[in-house]
Amino acid sequence: MVQRSARPRRLLKGLTSRHFGPDTRFGVRLVATVVVTTVVAVPFALALVLVESGWAPLYRLDQETAARLHHSALGRPGWVRALDFLTNVVWGPLTMRLLVAVLVVWLLLRGARRLAVWAAVTAIASGLLGLLTKNVVERARPHLPDPVADAPGFSFPSGHAMTAMTSCAVLLLALLPLVPRRWRPLPWLAAALTVLGVGYTRVALGVHWVSDVLGGWLLGLVVVTATTLAFEAWRSDVGRERTTPAEGLEPEIVGADPEPPVDVRRR
Repeated sequence: MVQRSARPRRLLKGLTSRHFGPDTRFGVRLVATVVVTTVVAVPFALALVLVESGWAPLYRLDQETAARLHHSALGRPGWVRALDFLTNVVWGPLTMRLLVAVLVVWLLLRGARRLAVWAAVTAIASGLLGLLTKNVVERARPHLPDPVADAPGFSFPSGHAMTAMTSCAVLLLALLPLVPRRWRPLPWLAAALTVLGVGYTRVALGVHWVSDVLGGWLLGLVVVTATTLAFEAWRSDVGRERTTPAEGLEPEIVGADPEPPVDVRRR
């Protein structure tokens, strides 16, 4: 039994050993981290839904917030149209994903291939994990009298909220090194406004509960954290210093060669 349980650890250690190049180790860690994140996040989502369905304080928060915001939207068609435009056009999932796609293409043209792979994997993993969780949980959307908006599919987690969280995080971590330090609070503020604004519009339009939005934010944060840790592990493998969110994921992007050749002595 001991020998059998040790085999997966020996296999993973072998795949990430220094006999393999940094690109191979980066790929193995990235895939393994996404898989682990999926396995951990789905039970977390299920547990959260169970708590929501049985825990009275959260149930009251969902119901009371939905009723209050729905009441404020009734009889205000202009306000509803503005919310709908923000949630489906300005901050919509398609807009967010297109921005990330443009970022990926730009990074590839600039020569930052690994950063482009990180951005693409983070966005794709977020979408797939959100869809999987929705179909596993199968939570119904709010049913309100005189609804001002509707949306297809299941409710938990909010796909809009999750996409906003992951997309804003990807854009921030990739592009922050290009922003002068004194101006860096502005992108953070814009990202926070987008994430919070998306959450508000989804609840105000009556298509999500508050707990759906919180679940989307949390699950998106899990995905970004997991893939970022994998990217940081690759940086360590090639001898680069670890970074902080305030610096961005790859500060070298400001230079003419964002991914200089790896010193073979560090392999």
